[in-house]
Amino acid sequence: MKKVSILGSTGSIGTQTLSVIREHREQFSVTALCCGKNTELLSRQIEEFAPRLAVTAEEADARLLAQKFPHMDILYGEEGLLAAAEDDSDILLNALMGMRGLFPTYRAILHGKDIALANKETLVVGGELIMKAAAEKQVRILPVDSEHSAIFQCLQGNQGKEIRRIYLTASGGPFRGYTAEQLKEVSLQQALSHPRWKMGKKITVDSATMMNKGLEVIEARWLFDVPLKKIEILVHPQSIVHSAVEFADTSVLAQLGLPDMQIPISVALGYPDRLPYAGRALNFFEEGASLTFERPNREVFRCIDLAYQAAETGGSCPVVLNAANEVLVDQFLHGRIAFLDIQKNIENILNLHTPAYHLGLNDIIEIDQKIRKEVMG
Repeated sequence: MKKVSILGSTGSIGTQTLSVIREHREQFSVTALCCGKNTELLSRQIEEFAPRLAVTAEEADARLLAQKFPHMDILYGEEGLLAAAEDDSDILLNALMGMRGLFPTYRAILHGKDIALANKETLVVGGELIMKAAAEKQVRILPVDSEHSAIFQCLQGNQGKEIRRIYLTASGGPFRGYTAEQLKEVSLQQALSHPRWKMGKKITVDSATMMNKGLEVIEARWLFDVPLKKIEILVHPQSIVHSAVEFADTSVLAQLGLPDMQIPISVALGYPDRLPYAGRALNFFEEGASLTFERPNREVFRCIDLAYQAAETGGSCPVVLNAANEVLVDQFLHGRIAFLDIQKNIENILNLHTPAYHLGLNDIIEIDQKIRKEVMG
């Protein structure tokens, strides 16, 4: 039986992970569950899955849960997340949002755990550090993002084959086809109305700006050890082709399926096996009848090029890109800036930054905190 720790168990990825485990109880047990503020849902998850450890963001919430569950460990904050990362499990599923996912991932790797990674920021800001540690500890980084899972699946049986190009697909978000002039007037409600995927607010805004795809380019560069020039973004509104790989002989392998995050989650948890799934399958004569592809408008959605540029420069630039984006998206969510201010401000911040190289974990954290303070003013 495979033991699983889940960081972010009450979010979209976390709850769907538990749905997969619920369908395969004979194969998985849950050792740790971690949440932010949704302790009501966490409490129900504890009752159902009986982990040894639960973690909340706040001490007060941990104390209340400890009264309800006196015979298990209830921790809180960053120390709690690290305890969950180091607990007695076989695989850590990291579904935390943002930079805070880096440190637990790193600690779990040092403790020899495989990582089911839904926290793209881990590789965006610490790709070199993380992949080096994973190689040294001989642990697997199993992607949970639908696009990276698709690439991972296409590469099975093709390890070592020359890759000509990786195609990262994107739905185009709610503003596909918009001009820069039209984007000046978009509202928060519009930005949060994704046409295909149900996700948290931050990642939904990232999809609207297309920063999400830029971050995925950086993630793919580290996961699959390919140069940036071999990673191309395809806008695919139907979200049926989740990504593809073109090999040296021009053959293209693609992974197709309905937009359903339980599939990449189950691929990561079950690897190297595939888990049966009772959900609806793709019907080629309905959803698959008309599939289209187009280039993203990189002049309108500047975040794509900003991500490529940050990755190409390397060093601290991806850290700056991510930190600025997280703060600016939060400001947009709270109505303090307009939609286009996100990409405008990120570009200004990157232009003013002097890159630093050969970063350790503490360097990354220090630069991240410095940029956040500067952006918040």
